[in-house]
Amino acid sequence: MKANVAWSTDENAYQAGKACAKKAVLDLIQTKVAFLFSSVNYDQRKLLEGAKEELGSAPIIGCTSNGGILVPDGYITSNSGFAGILALGDPDTAVGVAGSPKLLTARETGREVAIDAMKKVGTTFSPSYFFMIANPGEEEEYAKGIQDIIGDVPMFGGSAADDDLTGKWKIFTGDKVLSEGVAVAFFYTNKKIINEYTGKYHETINSGVITKIEGKRTLKEIDGIPAMKKYAEWTGIKTRELMGDKILTASILKPIGIKTPTGNVTLIRHPMKGNSDYSINLGNDLSVNTVAIQMQASLDELIEAPKLTLRKLKKKLPSEAAAYLFIHCGGRKIAIGSRINEVAKLIKEEAGDVPYIMPFTFGEYGKVEHEANSMGGLMLSETAFCK
Repeated sequence: MKANVAWSTDENAYQAGKACAKKAVLDLIQTKVAFLFSSVNYDQRKLLEGAKEELGSAPIIGCTSNGGILVPDGYITSNSGFAGILALGDPDTAVGVAGSPKLLTARETGREVAIDAMKKVGTTFSPSYFFMIANPGEEEEYAKGIQDIIGDVPMFGGSAADDDLTGKWKIFTGDKVLSEGVAVAFFYTNKKIINEYTGKYHETINSGVITKIEGKRTLKEIDGIPAMKKYAEWTGIKTRELMGDKILTASILKPIGIKTPTGNVTLIRHPMKGNSDYSINLGNDLSVNTVAIQMQASLDELIEAPKLTLRKLKKKLPSEAAAYLFIHCGGRKIAIGSRINEVAKLIKEEAGDVPYIMPFTFGEYGKVEHEANSMGGLMLSETAFCK
């Protein structure tokens, strides 16, 4: 397997797509998939049109990224737009890409997309791995639908993002641009694809049982106490400073965690909105009678975390990496702010000459050893494609 990364900040979306794709496929034999990440400021259809002119029939999958992307050349951003492509070439790998707007339910949509992705490579067999992108909101249900068809196949990926949480995000494949829906890439390969999935936060001594929820993502009570009041007690932040969207940024260094049954990973649940009844809307699904834990990290730790996660990922690789795909939470990036160039430097030092791309998402997915596929926010999902 070989890979290339290319990027552009051309203000013309068509030219940006064309320039990225032309560089990304240079010297690749049989380009099997192109991961494309871009600015919400572009016309995504024009971007895809330009990319397809160079990529031909090679499948494309991607989404919009929060504010920029990170590549070996550093952090790439522009007010007029940005785009980046990671292209993989390998004669021994087949990749089926499919996408769909949300149908009657997210789970049904996942089933349909899974069947379509298998058809794209002419098989009814489950893939070795799959990559997924969805809109924020029902990621777990899309994944359930996919796994209804293919079973417990390891996954990696993230949720589409925009620059200001107003829902401008887009998901795309070579022939579709979606605001609400899901897209997948099914990998049929004899090469290893290894994922490292983590929040890189520390657990604090503050924890409590989730005693009441509303729907799947509104946390009403912890230990029988209104959730926001309990969270304020844990963190020392006044409830008035957690109302509405204020909690979104206030909680980045102090989110809520949910342990998986084996304890191998603590999934981060990012508080998104504080409500007047002192309930909290979170970014992923919850369950009554599980334990909520207040997590903690410093800004310096957020900056160093991608490098440390990559270092751990490299130790798991059975052979040399051909490429890396780093899914990094957009909320973490917002907290990091102008220090994102420090992240770029640390990742470059750790990755060496291996090509990589890092989009910034509003939800991250991954697979931890001996665990089910999982989803969270404020997390890192780092994936290596072995040669």
